[in-house]
Amino acid sequence: MEPLHLRTAGTSLLIGFSSGEAEVIHWGAKLDSRLPDLAILTEAVPPSAIDATVPTGLLPQASSSWRGRPALRGHRIADGVSGLDFSVRLRALHTAVNGNSAVIVQEDADAGITVESTLTLHDGGLLELRHTVTNTGTSPFQVDELAAVLPVAPDAVELLDLTGRWCRERHPQRRPVQQGTWVRTGRHGRTGHDSSLLLAAGTAGFGNRHGRVWATHLAWSGNHEEFADTLADGRTMIGGSELLGPAEVILGPRESYTTPALFAAYSDRGLDGISEAFYCWFRSRPHHVLPAPSANAGAGKPRPVVLNTWEAVYFNHDLDALIKLAESAADLGVERFVLDDGWFRGRRDDHAGLGDWYVDETLWPNGLTPLIEAVISSGMEFGLWVEPEMINLDSDIVRAHPEWIVGPSVQSYKDGGRLPLEWRHQHTIDLANPAAWQYIYERIDALLRENNISYLKWDQNRDQLEHGHTGRSSVHEQTLAAYRLFDELRKAHPGVEIESCSSGGARVDLGILERTDRIWASDCNDPLERQIIQRWTGLVVPPELVGSHIGPTTSHTTARTHDLSFRAITALFGHFGMEWDVRQVQGAEREELRRFIGLYKEHRGLIHSGRMVRADVPDESLMLHGVVADTPSGGSVSAGAAGTVAAGTTAALFALVSTRTSFAEQPGRITVPGLEGGRTYRVEAIYPAPGDADYAHTFTQAQPPAWLASAAEASGSFLAEIGLPMPVLNPEHALVLKFTAL
Repeated sequence: MEPLHLRTAGTSLLIGFSSGEAEVIHWGAKLDSRLPDLAILTEAVPPSAIDATVPTGLLPQASSSWRGRPALRGHRIADGVSGLDFSVRLRALHTAVNGNSAVIVQEDADAGITVESTLTLHDGGLLELRHTVTNTGTSPFQVDELAAVLPVAPDAVELLDLTGRWCRERHPQRRPVQQGTWVRTGRHGRTGHDSSLLLAAGTAGFGNRHGRVWATHLAWSGNHEEFADTLADGRTMIGGSELLGPAEVILGPRESYTTPALFAAYSDRGLDGISEAFYCWFRSRPHHVLPAPSANAGAGKPRPVVLNTWEAVYFNHDLDALIKLAESAADLGVERFVLDDGWFRGRRDDHAGLGDWYVDETLWPNGLTPLIEAVISSGMEFGLWVEPEMINLDSDIVRAHPEWIVGPSVQSYKDGGRLPLEWRHQHTIDLANPAAWQYIYERIDALLRENNISYLKWDQNRDQLEHGHTGRSSVHEQTLAAYRLFDELRKAHPGVEIESCSSGGARVDLGILERTDRIWASDCNDPLERQIIQRWTGLVVPPELVGSHIGPTTSHTTARTHDLSFRAITALFGHFGMEWDVRQVQGAEREELRRFIGLYKEHRGLIHSGRMVRADVPDESLMLHGVVADTPSGGSVSAGAAGTVAAGTTAALFALVSTRTSFAEQPGRITVPGLEGGRTYRVEAIYPAPGDADYAHTFTQAQPPAWLASAAEASGSFLAEIGLPMPVLNPEHALVLKFTAL
């Protein structure tokens, strides 16, 4: 069987078959199309080892003497005996190649197991890999794990992944690659606040813009594992798998199980190259939310300015007050008004009502129509908060159907079954139960049919640690049922956008993002916390899909107080909105907010389509990040999916951010990467600017650098190599820099 070589955008995947199984020869830098005889790669056989070369299998297996984690773990159950066919010997049967996609089929006819592997190397260099195992035997086969893994080069000596908690999601951690297995396990029944989002292996000291990096992401919203596996022979594999509960997947004859997709990217330009691969994939999807019309997706629209009511009114729903809030929002330039938790039956706090998805007649005697009409007549879209996967014990639906609550027991809690502990006074509704699924579908469908709703903020506010259906572990079934609920509602209401919120950022993955139009990165709107949360969320997820809001002056999650400018600049580099009682914003602060909303509208096409650039700044108290519109040879400045930006308009927008005091008395010159070397740019600070309410608070300096007073002009190569002296920012302040191509 001839080697299989997929190559594009600086990346190659080379798979050989000389050992009889599919073996990953290379995943990394793009190779020449002319390959030598791969027999030259035959390894030496060391002493006191298996008397053969051990392949780096696409599906590593003990039958080839692979001593690391096997890809497939499971066993057959026949005639009352379990544990049979525990070690399969898969051999390549046939392959099919179509451009940069391939299907590889391997089988063990004696064990009655076939695995079909589907691989696609997308145009931007992102590799998508999934496996499907089929039981071709005559008795049941229990799948315990089926992992997708890939090898990294020997010079990948550091690991980076992310961790966190509620209101502090996605913070980085590093460790050296060492012999053994490093495993990150998520047992939340959802992705989890501490989800790693990305597992990256790279060369020593790799950073934003330098080093070679190999990275993987598992597109799954349920229990999962991601791992790096380093053998004594020096080989390292990285990958992930769904974490299956006891007997969750038992395949009958001819039945199959398909893994979640593993997405993998290689970069020789640090982490920014990894982001480019993911962003390219997202933005090439036909259904991607786009800021402007495009060839691949038809008509798009800009990401609207959002006002969400949660931190403005909480559960205090009053029609007159909400109409005044909507009018105040519309006056500022808000384009989407979202009514948060508290509108449905019995919902005065978070103890009751979940599952009763009917408008509360005592609060809303005429339904939501008066508020919706007021919002729409003000020129805004109307959005609504829902939490369809959750349920309160104090609800009409639980009183009618106690058996619909997820739990470890066969019996309902009314019949003596045990309930899991409550989380935010709520439980999970069993979507694996067809009747419960149908009820939820019909209620959300009715809300969308009976009201002019353009947007759903879809929340999910608890972990699911004892998730069971009829007494058996069922996270797998629940996750697939939730996906089907999203899919069917989107099919029935294709014009409705959906945000995935899960106690803030506890369900951020490409599985849920295939079904939603943005994610809520965190329940924390404190801009200092958000700087880190959004930076690392943006490692994988482009800014147009990350909800980013200005919260109140004093954060309700941290009690820290920040100027409007710092809160606004932090929110700018995402899908911008507010979660704030803007009725109380008056005078100079209101005019500054109005001007900033205009600034977002002016630049959102660039922010939501440009190439992300994150500088490696030696001073750890400073961050410099932004978006750049690429300039093709021959003329105008391209803004990616947003179309073409004419020469002479903004080519880049950066934020200089001070997160704390610096060890240096002045930042000195900071280089600006990512611009076109031979092009000249006008550089100016545009927010806050003289006259803005926060301008005087932003700096601590006797005299600003010369260019800050009047715009400077410099080439991209000058800015990248020499840079500009930066102003002395006060801690927890920021400055927006605009680079205009001349």
